[in-house]
Order: sequence, then structure tokens, then C-alpha cells
Amino acid sequence: MDERGVVTAFLRNDGEILLFRRSDEVGSYTGRWGGVSGHVADDEGNDRPPETAVRAEIREEAGLGESVTLVRAGDPFPVEDEERGTRWLVHPFLFDCDSREVTPNEEVAETAWVHPPEILRRGTVPRLWTAYDRVRPRVATVRDDHSHGSAWLSLRALEVLRDEGAAARTGRRDELETSEREGDDWAALARLARTLHDIRPSMVVVGNRVDRVMHEASDERTPEAVETAARESLERAVAADREAARAAAELLPERVATLSRSGTVSAAIEEASPDAVLVAESRPGREGVGVAESLADAADVTLTTDAAFAFELTEWNAEAVVVGADRILPDGRVVNKAGTRAAALGANAAGIDCLVVASSDKVAPTAEYDLEPREATEVYDGDAGLSVANPTFDVTPADAVDHVVTERGRLDADDVRSVAADHRARNGWLDG
Repeated sequence: MDERGVVTAFLRNDGEILLFRRSDEVGSYTGRWGGVSGHVADDEGNDRPPETAVRAEIREEAGLGESVTLVRAGDPFPVEDEERGTRWLVHPFLFDCDSREVTPNEEVAETAWVHPPEILRRGTVPRLWTAYDRVRPRVATVRDDHSHGSAWLSLRALEVLRDEGAAARTGRRDELETSEREGDDWAALARLARTLHDIRPSMVVVGNRVDRVMHEASDERTPEAVETAARESLERAVAADREAARAAAELLPERVATLSRSGTVSAAIEEASPDAVLVAESRPGREGVGVAESLADAADVTLTTDAAFAFELTEWNAEAVVVGADRILPDGRVVNKAGTRAAALGANAAGIDCLVVASSDKVAPTAEYDLEPREATEVYDGDAGLSVANPTFDVTPADAVDHVVTERGRLDADDVRSVAADHRARNGWLDG
């Protein structure tokens, strides 16, 4: 049997992926749906690294290049086609892309942005779900990622519930596929949801959005209900994050300072298009460096150290500080990346506004929080008998924040308490 290496890429935007229906111009599986795909070997028959091959196919089939970011490369797996006498070795990839504007070539008859479980309901190339299964978000994605913001991670948690609900609903079994749950019933999905709810206790948006899914699915208590609720919650979450950024953008001046990495804050800054941006590097992960790089083409960007940030607010003539939030407590205090408290107090001392921008799903139902202590060796690995404080997050007093901006607009103290009560009402499923 002839063996050929092929690549399959899923392009993701706002929780959906792009599927391509293969045209008559391709030599196999005409009319079937698939991802971006092609041979590992080039036109001259020379093998290429799979990532090189898949990036070339993305440029050719979708017209996308630098606007895609590799999320994950999955382990290759075999697909035997007895009729064709071919054993395909499939190399799966997942990429995030900034835009849904694609330019397909002649090999593509039709495109569709869909939630990935749609793969299970369409006529696809062989084992397309297996390819997606190799690269899709997992519990570990939410647990182990310390570079993305909490809003981004909450979307991944919703994707896990959506995909697991769909897999449980279809009842499919494939020795090459793996599951995040033990069983196909409501109880198994509820156990998975509880794991996701508790996995990043400092990031309340993850728990709140999981609560919404399970609350809305709790009447029917079926895998289908979980999949549907997760899909709808994902769409609602994307819209809320986008609207919160839009609302904040209207308040931003021409010289803005920020720290750490928040997708909502970055979107607000990009939409506001200020003349200049000051960014703290945000140790130890230095997420701020990537933020500074992403804004450098559109504004005059200055990157500074965390220690110098408060001083630079005045020296650099900042007109406002804008930060994200991992948790807004019912009393208005804000839990966010360590350094936020100093930034807010620095803004107060400089006489400029401190804005917190986040969706209302980041309002916590209770006053509890976890600062997620990091490894002590990141700060000190010597032999002296001393203690190390290395929190991932800190707590900013409510009176140090001038505006909390969400998709609902600016929230005052009563608004925050009301939203917290709404979230508490949705987590009753945890007691069921």
C-alpha cells in the first residue's frame, strides 16, 4: 500500500473553524468537507517539514499568511484507504486567525465557518474528526496556560464542553480518539464541567461561563443540551468581550498605559487607536512584550519594566491606565496580574484615570479569590533561609479604580453587586 504524508489544518476564529468543500480540481474526495489540506511533499516530490507544508497550503488555499498563529500540532495518525490503495499519514494542526476574510483557490468549491461538532454531521474526508480531536482544546489547555488572559481561557473551557457534549451525543468510538470524560451521560459531563469550573480558581470568568452552560442545560440534562448551551454561551461570550472592548475604546485618550496580556484590553486599544502606548513587560512571563510588539505598527509604543511603570506614568505623560481583570469582587476590588495594584495607585498619584475593562462575566459571585502563587525559584533559588512571595495576581482596592467598563457599559457599585447575585443564582447546578 502506497504511503503518503498529508497535512490538515483547522483555522479557528472566535471558537469556530473554517471548513472547505473540495472542488473537482482535487484528485481525491471531491465534494467532501475538510480543513486546509495538502501533501507533505512539494510539487517536485521532496518531503518538507509538516509545518512548512501546512503553512504553504494555508497561503495557497485560504490566502492567509502572517495573520495565522500556530496553536497546536497534533501527533500524526494513519488513515488507510483500501479503495485507493493508499495509507495516508495525517499531520493535524490548529491555527488561530485574526480574520474570517479568506481567498480560496480553485481547489475549494465552498467554505463555511462552523462550530467543530459540525464535522460529525457533514460528509467529510476520512477521519476529519480524529484530526480535530488531536488538536482541540483540552482540560490541560485551561489548566496549564499561563500566557493568555482569562477571557481567552474561558472560551477554551466552553469549547471543551461543546466538543465533549457533541462526542457524547454521537456515541462514536474510535481507538485513535480520546475523551476528557468517563461516560456519555449527563453525570459524566457534569463531572467534567465541575473540573473546568474549579481548574483556575483565580479566573472567575471560567467558572461563571461554565455555570451558565450547565444552568441552561440542567432542565434536559442531556449531551445535546450541553453542546447547545456551550455553543450559545461561546457566541455570547465572544460578543460580550468584543462589546466591552468597544465601550472602553470610547473612553481611551491619546496616550494610554497598560500591563500584562488581556485580549479585551488589546482590542480596546486597537479600536481606540491612540497615538502612544506605554506597556509594562509583566514578569515573570513577560506577556507585555508580546502586547507591545502587536501594537508597534499602529502606535508609538514604549516598553518598560514593571518596577519603573508607576514612575513612567508621569515621566512618559500617560493620560490613562487601562487594565483587564481576572476577577471583580462583589465589593468592587479587582484581582488581576501582579503589578495591577501598583499601576492603579500610580495612576491615582499621577492624577489620571484607571480603567478596568472586562466582560460582566468576570464579576465574581463571592468575595473569595486565589492569587495563584508561582514557583519560588522564579525569584530566588539560593540557600538562605528566607521566604518568597511570588503571586501571579494581586488585589486592587475599589477606590483606586475610576471606571469598570463592561459590555453593559460602566458599572457602579450597585451594578457590580447585582451582577454578582445573578452569577450566584446560576451556580446551583454544583449542588445537584
